[in-house]
Amino acid sequence: QAVRAAPCCNVQRVAHCRHSLAMASLAQQGLSTFRGPSPAGTLLIEDALKKIVYRDGSKSLRVEKQKGLVPKGTHSVFGDFPRDFMPISARGGAPLSARVGAASPRPDRAPSMLLARTQRPSTAPSCPPKAGATSRRPVLNSEFRRFYDRGDLPIQIHHGAVGGKIAWKVDIEKLDYHHYLPIFFDGLREKEDPYRFLSVQGTYDMLEKGGAKILPVVPQLIIPIKTALNTRDPEIIATMLKVLQSLVMSGELIGEALVPYYRQILPVFNIFKGRNLNIGDQIDYSQRKRRNIGDLVSETLEIMEMHGGDDAFINIKYMIPTYESCVLA
Repeated sequence: QAVRAAPCCNVQRVAHCRHSLAMASLAQQGLSTFRGPSPAGTLLIEDALKKIVYRDGSKSLRVEKQKGLVPKGTHSVFGDFPRDFMPISARGGAPLSARVGAASPRPDRAPSMLLARTQRPSTAPSCPPKAGATSRRPVLNSEFRRFYDRGDLPIQIHHGAVGGKIAWKVDIEKLDYHHYLPIFFDGLREKEDPYRFLSVQGTYDMLEKGGAKILPVVPQLIIPIKTALNTRDPEIIATMLKVLQSLVMSGELIGEALVPYYRQILPVFNIFKGRNLNIGDQIDYSQRKRRNIGDLVSETLEIMEMHGGDDAFINIKYMIPTYESCVLA
């Protein structure tokens, strides 16, 4: 039975590999023909749907800013207010009402007596803390935000149909990819618009029309890719995985050029490889949105193996031991 089952498993693995390649190629064709909303427009639609579903604002960007997961940005379009003209609470100190109404300790009691009353021995057994491998990290300001606020990027938003488009002030073919493409990749970790919309859509536009200009820039893209993946944010990881698929398929030898950098990129892949949606026999109606991290990781690894040359599989296997080849099957 084991001998009979092996060819069946290989056939299924090859079929799954072809399916992932077909999905990536369809996504690439969809970018070139602009059918339906663009990848950046899809993120805008998801934000609008999230506001409808979570009306209490528990999933809003403001809550993430309060938790310190997303940068707060400047106070206005002209920058921050002077510190002397800001309220005391905004400076980091306690407001005046809190300081006036605060109860002061009685002078006849020693601080040691107050400390002994406030501290109580804990009877709960100590347990090891969580590893936090999949917990989100704070997203820092990107170079894209700094360049866009300064007005150094030749782009602006074209307010048209649902989702919008980018109006390039110059031809994309005339851009210096060594300068602009790493900046756009660095902006892929942004979660606030217009930075996120412009960086995501601008990256896809540059990958679509880059051609031979993309390959020499690959070493400069590793640090932005690694920084975005290390945020451990599911939305940012999903966006970066889709961009990686388009990057590998945007030209020849790009997949092979990424092989020496697998040790910087693939550790986060190994963490989220098994993060799938376990819903039993129910139907996942959001499959078309391609937000499942586990499926995206599997598709990306298979595309990297198919376009990475002879050394791709052994390097992927070294970083992700549970990965099975879709080419050698």
